[in-house]
Amino acid sequence: MSGSILEQAAAIVGAKYVQTNKEDTDQYLRDWRGRYEGRALGVILPGNTEEVSRVVQLCSEFGVCIVPQGGNTGLTGGAVPQDAAAVVLNVSRLNRVHEVDAANNSMVVEAGCILANVRDEAEKHDRQFPMLLGSVGSCEIGGLISTNAGGTGVLRYGNMRELVLGIEAVLPDGRIWNGLKSLRKDNSGYDLKQLFIGAEGTLGIVTAASLKLYQRPVQSATAMVATADLDQVIKLLHLAQKSIGNRIEAFEVMSMSQLKVVLKHRSDFSSPMPVEAPWYVLIEIADSAEGWGPSESLEAVLAVALEQEIISDAAIATDLAKAAKIWELRHNISEANKHEGFTVSNDTSVPISAIPEFIARVDKRLATLKSATICHVGHVGDGNIHVIAVLPRDIYNSPDVCEEGAATVNAIIHEETVALNGSISAEHGIGIMHVSRLEHFKPSIDLDMMRAVKAAFDPKGLMNPGKIFNV
Repeated sequence: MSGSILEQAAAIVGAKYVQTNKEDTDQYLRDWRGRYEGRALGVILPGNTEEVSRVVQLCSEFGVCIVPQGGNTGLTGGAVPQDAAAVVLNVSRLNRVHEVDAANNSMVVEAGCILANVRDEAEKHDRQFPMLLGSVGSCEIGGLISTNAGGTGVLRYGNMRELVLGIEAVLPDGRIWNGLKSLRKDNSGYDLKQLFIGAEGTLGIVTAASLKLYQRPVQSATAMVATADLDQVIKLLHLAQKSIGNRIEAFEVMSMSQLKVVLKHRSDFSSPMPVEAPWYVLIEIADSAEGWGPSESLEAVLAVALEQEIISDAAIATDLAKAAKIWELRHNISEANKHEGFTVSNDTSVPISAIPEFIARVDKRLATLKSATICHVGHVGDGNIHVIAVLPRDIYNSPDVCEEGAATVNAIIHEETVALNGSISAEHGIGIMHVSRLEHFKPSIDLDMMRAVKAAFDPKGLMNPGKIFNV
């Protein structure tokens, strides 16, 4: 072979899509929170699946490791390179919508499509793609698949795993696997697409996906309610499920401490009620059926909840603009916490029935952490409560001190999670952050099977090294 790997990559994708200058590569070599920063030979931005395939084959021939990357909005460092001899392969230029099949309730999109654009495209066809999270305007479909993202709609629609019908991926040797079927039933052997969902780019590079669409809701209602404790929050969830059924679009909980941080850093936001209660729940109900009154249904549930003293206050949005303002409080949490201090955000899940005990345990142990603000936010209906420690920068004023504080927080939360038969990652993935803890908490037989899959797909160990596994 003649020429360096970057020179040959430039011949494939074009010279301007191979970046090596620091001012060009910085945004690709660190996570958006600034916690993880890496090094790489360069950043390669292919424009289609064939170019991805040729670049991956080239890297395989050179023995150069690849860090797949999309919108780089992850929270565990999964898209940050750790090896200066590796290349970042960013798929953001793969951003085309190939097909929307409204009759089949499916759409085929490339991995670099931004979530907000996918949702907008679905709406043009009177359909909904229900995945929604705070980074909706910057996260990309390939990353959402690779981390099996969750978001606020999991209670009704499931994680990304439930929203993917098919996948196209480039394997570590450069071969293209076309699994883009848009079928809901296919029992012809192993369901190979599931191996790539949640694999964090360690088995190959997702380049396109067939996604599941739903009828677009035509009626909805949103409310914010105040309550005294998490036992009451769970009672409210069960009351709403019994009364409204599967029309609950989202059911999110937020601690007073978290709400105060958001309001502190977003002076243009306001709470629809006094910030006096320990816990707040954001509820949205929606349906595509005509002749149903969502506001009346929600009012009836909340009236019963008030009568039974499950909640202490409630505010129902009277129009879509007011509903959007309520949800802004939820979707701006990560950005507000970033401004408040060094954020240690956990992503554990426990059985719904164990949530109150879990939070009580971690709060008691985290109370000893110097000057930290402990916040909670999450998806009660799937047991995924994010415990967030915001550490003041005047005390946690160096990377080493920050990482020491983060290690203390993570150890406490993961110990209590596993003690209650939970998982140390519900939707953010393992990335760099949780590699050692995965090895500590995951049963050895689970790790053996995972490593066997990794070895079968990537025998050279070139795909996203140091993520999920140490090697």
